[in-house]
Amino acid sequence: MKVHVRKNDTVMVISGKDKGKTGEVIAVMPKNGKVLVRGVNIVSKHKKPSRENMQGGIIKEEAPIYSSKVMLYCTKCKAVTRISHKVLEDGTKVRVCKKCEETF
Repeated sequence: MKVHVRKNDTVMVISGKDKGKTGEVIAVMPKNGKVLVRGVNIVSKHKKPSRENMQGGIIKEEAPIYSSKVMLYCTKCKAVTRISHKVLEDGTKVRVCKKCEETF
């Protein structure tokens, strides 16, 4: 499965319970087609103490969401956007915002 976002990209959730939230991509899981976004899809996990000095309890952490539920967020034009690819003069391929031509 191909995922359209990369690690450290800023994305906005476009559907689901966290619709409208923005965050940074922490991890990308292309086999599952999921991404882990900081501050989005917070779940409660019940953890047992694994060692003597480790503390158990209810821990809140991010859970992965499908990559189709997020869109790339352009910080220049302050909106979600699709991306296009452009080849620069030196031969490198970059991702470009469709609205404002900003490179990612």
